[in-house]
Amino acid sequence: MSFGGFNENNSQPMADINTTPLVDVMLVLLVIFIITAPLFNEAVPIDLPQASASRLEEKPTVLHVTLDKDGRLTVDGASVAIEDFESRCNELLAGKPNAEMHLRAERTTLYEQVTKIMALAQKAGVEKIAFVTNPG
Repeated sequence: MSFGGFNENNSQPMADINTTPLVDVMLVLLVIFIITAPLFNEAVPIDLPQASASRLEEKPTVLHVTLDKDGRLTVDGASVAIEDFESRCNELLAGKPNAEMHLRAERTTLYEQVTKIMALAQKAGVEKIAFVTNPG
């Protein structure tokens, strides 16, 4: 790179930045990081105690509920009146945690009926509600 020399005729300030020292410093840092990076992966060997336990998975109790467009309701294949739905759920879910309800409703079923069934199921202790659909 040229610094312009000691010529009195060139009175313009130098506009170039000398990046050579910057590149040299960056290359040295890169080499240092490449050398030291594998050292960060070494772990301290520790003799941990061993324990064996089997995992207990409780399968949830599932209610299969079907609601058609006329408001007819079936719970696990048995026909139930909507007024008796909460008491029927309480009977089926007595003392059983992790209750789920799989709700299958026809396409033309009123949304009001679906929300009523969902609210009654929640009162009965159902924790999860899944909507069953046919693949398109």
